[in-house]
Amino acid sequence: MNDQHSTEQPTAVATLGGGCFWCLEAAFLQLAGVESVVSGYAGGPMQNPDYASVCGGDTGHAEVVEVRFDPTVIDYRTLLAAFFAIHDPTTPNRQGNDVGTQYRSVIFTHDAEQEKTAKTLIAEFTAAKIWPARILTAVSPAPTFWPAEDYHQNYFANNPDQGYCQGVVAPKAAKLRKVFAGRLKK
Repeated sequence: MNDQHSTEQPTAVATLGGGCFWCLEAAFLQLAGVESVVSGYAGGPMQNPDYASVCGGDTGHAEVVEVRFDPTVIDYRTLLAAFFAIHDPTTPNRQGNDVGTQYRSVIFTHDAEQEKTAKTLIAEFTAAKIWPARILTAVSPAPTFWPAEDYHQNYFANNPDQGYCQGVVAPKAAKLRKVFAGRLKK
């Protein structure tokens, strides 16, 4: 056995909810340094939630994405800036026509540094009056993440002509490409 040093890249995790997980997944997958994005559910007490239950709004879960990223390529703060660029953090329990607690704006943090970064960025955006209304994004420790059903994974890539994808997902992905043009995968 060889005792060479590991050359594996570091991987960090971010868990974010800002409306429909299809939108977040499609946007984040474009960023250099993002290794994977898994759509799922987090934040409620129900064990093994499914899409039908979460859409009913009674599970307490939010639609979220679990983003695995290389912090030497894209840092957590930049990832959060992208998150805020592609959704409205001022609407309670809603993003556009998607209404309910499952569509709330939330940052589930994995450590004290992520919590500090999230709260600092929100304070900076608030002070700069980026939005005309108060930022309502919740910041709380990451609970159990439940991956969504297989058909939700890579949804936009697999269903680009579907109506919701054309009308809602595509514009958010395009906005990220415009705002973060210098941070996209080659």
